[in-house]
Amino acid sequence: QVQLVESGGGLVQPGGSLRLSCAASRRIVGFSTMGWYRQAAGKQRESVAIMSSGGNTNYADSVKGRFTISTDNAKNTVILQMNGLKSEDTAVYYCNLIVGFGNYWGQGTQVTVSP
Repeated sequence: QVQLVESGGGLVQPGGSLRLSCAASRRIVGFSTMGWYRQAAGKQRESVAIMSSGGNTNYADSVKGRFTISTDNAKNTVILQMNGLKSEDTAVYYCNLIVGFGNYWGQGTQVTVSP
């Protein structure tokens, strides 16, 4: 079992930056993917940025060039650096981990982009 805890959300003005962190309760070895999803009010949850165990990354078209996903050397934290934020980035952001037969989610952190 793995617990994921997100942090770093908040209120930011358009054009600003935020750094989201997702800490796993233990070092993750042999994961399939780690990544971030988001869900805006009244919309379905969507993939934002995904990293495979081999280091390959996949970004939603809407965030390419603005968001960057990374992990720390201990492989127990996944980071989402968000720059150039837009109002349409407002959502609850969720961390996700797929390892073995497990599919784990964090509790979510709110990101609000508003003047």
